[in-house]
Amino acid sequence: MFRNVKELVSIATEANITVSEVMIRQEMEQYERSREDIFTQMDRNLTVMEKAVERGIHEDVKSVSGLTGGDGKKLYEYIRSQDSLSGTLMLEAVAKAMATNEVNAAMGTICATPTAGSAGVVPGVLFTIKNKLQPTREQMIRFLFTSGAFGFIIANNASISGAAGGCQAEVGSATGMAAAAVVEMAGGTPQQSAEAMAIALKNMLGLVCDPVAGLVEVPCVKRNAFGASNAIVAADLALAGITSRIPCDEVIDAMFRIGETMPSTLRETGEGGLAATPTGRRYQELIFGSTGKKV
Repeated sequence: MFRNVKELVSIATEANITVSEVMIRQEMEQYERSREDIFTQMDRNLTVMEKAVERGIHEDVKSVSGLTGGDGKKLYEYIRSQDSLSGTLMLEAVAKAMATNEVNAAMGTICATPTAGSAGVVPGVLFTIKNKLQPTREQMIRFLFTSGAFGFIIANNASISGAAGGCQAEVGSATGMAAAAVVEMAGGTPQQSAEAMAIALKNMLGLVCDPVAGLVEVPCVKRNAFGASNAIVAADLALAGITSRIPCDEVIDAMFRIGETMPSTLRETGEGGLAATPTGRRYQELIFGSTGKKV
């Protein structure tokens, strides 16, 4: 059992195995299940993610509130119709991240990674990098185990809840998880995965959770988009040999302490930040009536 990133990397390095393999073995031991059972379950999660991505980029998905929908598809069509400024790979990850989160907002089926509000980052990155690295199905499943290993550490040492720690705990955590997993898929070391996680998460520290009208739509969908792009850049930095001056475990601890000091108005209450802007309040009234209360 590993408690932090340092222990996770140490176990993987000393045994000369991947982070995903460490996580798989822990799951087998903790739940007394076979490798086949654990892989089968994660394969189902992967299928759910794939279906959400495909639905979001090809169908006209709209939320009941009307606040979100169609942007993932719009961006996906844009990068296929003309030269983009950011490049196809980066924008495809962004499109697929948004598409997944739009499916969530439309009450579709997604796989929380680590939460529903941040469910677009990991699949957005995975199903884009898939086209570049051409991984096997097993490697894609291992991507999720690696993500899960780092998410497990954050959940047990900080938080993955927007209500507890702001959006840094949700989209921030997802961004770090995806960055670490990309590194392993690209052939990086466990330590490089940790560096990618640290670099990605550092750039999400302090991110508030301020859902307009209290709904997981605005600005959540577009924050997933930038989480996906952040993850890919962080992975490239780590693969290039660039390190985080602040160790990954200390970054996670910093996120926890920032979340503790963050005002409640900026932790999923819909009372501050973008939710408290004139336009944000107007949307709340349009959706829930003059009382502003959700029904």
